[in-house]
Parts: sequence; C-alpha cells; structure tokens
Amino acid sequence: MATSKNKSVNRMSPREKMINLMYIVLTAMLALNVSSDVLNGFSQVQDGLTRSNRTISARNQALYAQLQAFNEKNPEKGKMWLDKATQVVGETDKLYNYIDSLKLLIVKTADGEEADVNNIRSRDNTDAAGQVMLPPTGNRGKILRTRIDQYRQFVSSFIEDPEKRKNLEAALSTVPAKTAENANTKKSWEETMFDNMPCIAAVTLLTKLQNDIRYAEGEVLNQMITNIDLGDLRVNLVNAFVVPDSRIVMRGTRYKAQIVLAAIDTTQRPVVYVNGGRLGNDNGIYEVGTGKAGNYDYSGWIEVLGRDGTVTRRDFKSSYTVIDPLATISATMMNVLYAGINNPISIAVPGVPQGSISATMTNGTLTKSGDGWIAHPSKVGAECVISVTAEMDGQRTNVGTTTFRVRKLPDPTPFITYKDANGQVNRYKGGKPFAKSLLMAAGGLGAAIDDEILNIDFRVVSFECVFVDAMGDYHPEASNGPNFTERQKERIRRLQHGKRFFIRGVKATGPDGITREISPIEVIIN
Repeated sequence: MATSKNKSVNRMSPREKMINLMYIVLTAMLALNVSSDVLNGFSQVQDGLTRSNRTISARNQALYAQLQAFNEKNPEKGKMWLDKATQVVGETDKLYNYIDSLKLLIVKTADGEEADVNNIRSRDNTDAAGQVMLPPTGNRGKILRTRIDQYRQFVSSFIEDPEKRKNLEAALSTVPAKTAENANTKKSWEETMFDNMPCIAAVTLLTKLQNDIRYAEGEVLNQMITNIDLGDLRVNLVNAFVVPDSRIVMRGTRYKAQIVLAAIDTTQRPVVYVNGGRLGNDNGIYEVGTGKAGNYDYSGWIEVLGRDGTVTRRDFKSSYTVIDPLATISATMMNVLYAGINNPISIAVPGVPQGSISATMTNGTLTKSGDGWIAHPSKVGAECVISVTAEMDGQRTNVGTTTFRVRKLPDPTPFITYKDANGQVNRYKGGKPFAKSLLMAAGGLGAAIDDEILNIDFRVVSFECVFVDAMGDYHPEASNGPNFTERQKERIRRLQHGKRFFIRGVKATGPDGITREISPIEVIIN
C-alpha cells in the first residue's frame, strides 16, 4: 500500500507541475515588503467602515421598526410593504453574513485557526485572499460576484426613481474598475479585488462591500416608507438621522454631513444644534475641517415645531474617521531602480488628479513624463526616497514617501551584429555555426541587455580574439575598440569550415559609467 501511495503522489500532470512552479515564483515575488504605513492606513479604514456599518445597520433597523409600527396600526395598508421589507432584510442579512464568513476564512488562512478579524496579525499576507477567493485553490470570488449580481437585481426592482436606481446599481456593480494597471487586460471583478491583495486590504474591501449592501437595504426601506402614508408616522415616530457625504475622509479635506428628521414636514425647517451650538444654515448641513487623522464624535439635537405649537426635540450622535491620504508609488519595470538609466515610475493619489500631484526624489532626479514619471538615480548602493505632495482643497499636503534601493545595471551580453539574406539586422551570440561571409561583413562587437525587461546598449571598450592552430597553440589578437582589427580579420579569413575561435576579455561600459568585463563568445565557422 505504501508503494501504491508513493506512485500516486509522484504521478503529477505537467499542468500541476507548472502550477506548483508558478506558485513558488509568485510567492518569491510577493515576499517584497508592503509599506507599514499603507497597512496601518487600511487598518484605520477597516475600523472606520466597521463603525459605519454599525451605524447604517441601526438606521435600517429603525426604518424597519417604522414599517412594523405602521403595520400594527394599519395592517390593511402596511402588511404588503412590511412583507416586502422582511424579504429584503432577509436577503441582505444572508449576503452580509456570507461576506462575514469570507473575511473570517481569509484571516484564518493567513493567521491560523485562532484568527481574529478585528486583530489581523499577518496583515501583509498577499496569498490568503487569493487562496480563498480565486482558482485553482478557491472559487468563492466567482460565487460572491454571482450573489452580488442577484442581490443587485433583486433590490433595484423596488426602487422607482431612475436616478436612485442608477446610483444603487453603481454601488453594487461587479464590473472591474479601469486602472492604469489593468487597462489592457481582461481581469474579472474578483481578480481585481483579491489577486495579490494584502490580507488587511482584502478584508477592508469586503467590509466596504458590506457597507454598500447596507446602503442598498436602507434605500429600499426608505422607498417602502415613502410608498405608504407617512402622515400616520409623523406624530408617533420621529427620529433624527445624520447623513454624511462620506464617513471616511482624508486629512486636509473637509467632512460634510446632513442632519435630518426621518419624516420631515417640508412646510417648515427644523432647528439643528451640534455640540451645543446652532447650525448657521437652514438645510441641516454640518461641515467642519479635518486637520488631523483620528476618530471624531459629535452629538446634538433637532427641534421642530408641532402642529399644536409644542416643540419636539430629538437627540442624535454620530462619528467620522479622518485618515492620512495614501499615495501609491511603484516602479513600472521592477521594484528597484537602476543607476544611470531612466526608470519609469507610476505615482497616483486616490481622488486627486495627476495635475495636482508633485513629487521629489533624493539621490537623483525625478521628472514628469506624460501620465507617468521618470526617475534617474545617481549613486549605486544608496537609497532613493520619493516624496509626494498633492493639492487638496487649495492646500498642498504631504501624502506619502517611498524608499527604493539603487542597483547597478546587470552585465550585458556580447554579440556580433550582422544582416541576414533578407536584410534584417540580427545578433549572433555564439555557440552555433556562423557563416564566414556574414562574419567578414560584420564590423565588430556590440553588447546590450535585452532580457525583455531592460533594453539597454553598452559600448564595447576592448576585446581579444583567441585562435588555436593545428599544434594546439593559442594565438591571441587584441582590439582596443569595438571593431575587428585587420590582423583579426586576416586570421578569421584563413579559418576553415568547422573551425572555431573565442572572443574573450570583453570590456564594456554602460550608461551608468561602470566598465565591466563580460562573458566570452565561442564562434564556430560555417
């Protein structure tokens, strides 16, 4: 039986072997450090969204309670809407709880069975989300996308206003967002959400999705309340609500919220007090600056004059989270910068146009080039620090810094440039027969890095051709430049079919100014 098991283990298909190899390579690539500032930013966003979800859930429960109260007083008019609302709440809770289970599974994959979604230890783990949500190890991302599509179609059918229906469908859209990185690819929604995504980022995105689901639930419940006679509720059940434009704002921007009654009389405006002071407008707009990151609470009350002349007061409280802006800085070629050449750099700040972004770099120069940037480091072995500022609300704000290592260029490969029978320019790199006629027509030796990532020419400074005679003696002939000397050409001309010589001691200088000796070439005469 043991022998049979061993044979079963070893019978791996070529595809399985390739997947294993790709996984090893991918794991090595993803071993690069993720900025702790970015991870901390995601943690703050996650905490803010969690609090926001609790607030929205409480608001939706209050709306549902209004429908229940109305049904108790007028079952003939209220039962139909309460039944629909119950169906919506049930479907919402199912999807919300399913997403909760996915978050826990992702965190368990990263931290183990004792994992806690509210205290993620392996926040920078970029494997867990893909293992749970994406093939070949998981398929829950596709399942989630299907359930969101079904839920979106379900809840949007209750919204009568075309503009509100459009906004709701946009909030629950599963069409991948177009970015500079995936503009030319056809990634699925789940791949853009979870592929190579740090554990804390994946959990935050799922929490944001729960936020959107609760928002959709609230829109539908509001629609159902609108469809019944709110006059019956205006006297008996009046609640105060805070409706912010966003519960998470970047430092340097402004927090804005509207404070309203659930059933407002449009013939009169309520009076709103926040933190003991009366608002300076009649629209219930509360606006305050955000100069420092953190969590902020505020409270107050709303006063409205009743039909009998009495003043009704309803208290409210809410909170918002201010986060530091997060800039994304990445080298579009590799995760390091090479000295002496132009390194393409991508710099973006969420919500800020490119024209409002500025950047500087130490140990070299950084210049704007179209929609990107060009970094030109100076000194090998030293670090380059790129600092980014952005203009937001008329003020320039430092939004992040990133440090890159500077390496010297790798060694180039020597070659002999020649033209084939069709006039096409090719490069002979040795190790196989080469026509003497093409060799004699070639001017000399070149060198370059052409590994499909870098494409950089080097200047050959000198090289040596070594010929072996019939007695086995070596005859070196040196060239102090990139071209063959007359003595070298004469010896090449005398070589017979099948003979070979070596080009060694090749020295070449790259754009970084460093001269290095590179690998030799074996030339076989055809």
